[in-house]
Amino acid sequence: MTSTTTRTTALITPVDPEAQDEARALAAEGRTAKAVRRLRKNSGLGLHTAPVALDLLGQGHTLPATYRQALESLRRLDAPLVAELTALLRNGEREAAIKLLRERTDIDLAGGYHLVTELESETTRPA
Repeated sequence: MTSTTTRTTALITPVDPEAQDEARALAAEGRTAKAVRRLRKNSGLGLHTAPVALDLLGQGHTLPATYRQALESLRRLDAPLVAELTALLRNGEREAAIKLLRERTDIDLAGGYHLVTELESETTRPA
């Protein structure tokens, strides 16, 4: 059984659409290990998260391709977490926001940084 954290991480880690298509095709051919490697290449998907992402692709999901899309996915999956991150950013606590995101989702450091940066740019953007 897949943990909710791992599933969330898979759904908020950007993966190039071409890599998603290639992974789907490889999985359809029964080449699951190669499909997982393809998803991991040039993405922040970890060893445990990439197979979950492949399962999600097989179920018809599309993974985010950008951090903006990843942030929208996070909003749908865990709006209270996004609210906590926003509050930290408004208080100038960027590092704490990245740490909280990583603790709650297992996203890698680079992914956490970029996702928080995307949220920060929205938070500071004039309405």
